[in-house]
Amino acid sequence: MLMASGTPRPRWFFLVSPRWLAWHAFAVVAAWGMLWLGDWQFHRAEGGNALSWAYTFEWPIFTIFGVIFWGKTIVDEWRQQTARVTAQQGAAGAVPALGSGPGLPAGAHSAVLADDEAADDPELAAYNAYLARLNSRSAAR
Repeated sequence: MLMASGTPRPRWFFLVSPRWLAWHAFAVVAAWGMLWLGDWQFHRAEGGNALSWAYTFEWPIFTIFGVIFWGKTIVDEWRQQTARVTAQQGAAGAVPALGSGPGLPAGAHSAVLADDEAADDPELAAYNAYLARLNSRSAAR
């Protein structure tokens, strides 16, 4: 993607898109809400409700899980952005690898090229034939 000045956007730019800003806001509100619920349960536990002691520690753990999920989601999107940029750069000037084609995702050619292994494994040979059929159908389109 290009910015208005014609320079490519930084890869982290997706983090400030409207969709991601909404996710960031949701993550902050959810974390704050879970911490508030933990505090509320703590005050109930101090008041004599024994069951609330478990919830006192459970809500902060949920907060940690939520933050970890949010971070992993960002990392996954970063990797997809990096793969997309790499694929665009590769498509711009690279010669496709033997066995790769328009219908195969990056790295899928290794399964098609495994003829030595396919001779030993009939199930792998059948799968490779299936992939070859899919690739030829995709190339025909």
